[in-house]
Amino acid sequence: MVDASPPLPEVVLYTRAGCHLCDEAKQQLQQLRKQADFHLREIDIDQDAELRQLYNDEVPVIFIGSRKAFKYRINSDRFLKRLQAPGTLG
Repeated sequence: MVDASPPLPEVVLYTRAGCHLCDEAKQQLQQLRKQADFHLREIDIDQDAELRQLYNDEVPVIFIGSRKAFKYRINSDRFLKRLQAPGTLG
């Protein structure tokens, strides 16, 4: 029998070492995983010159699916609503 459960949304956290807002965002996302299922991927922008150029002054940046959802801080209520919105898968 095939599992018919829908795929989980992917959340990407663009971050860097030494960023206290990034640490707060990561902790908040870990707490939000207790309320909603999603894949969380963390990417260090300093490991990629293109990402560093794009997000240098904006980290943390959070994508839900293919959409940029937040920068600097996460609003938990908005995050959960956006996580359920169409187009958040991939």
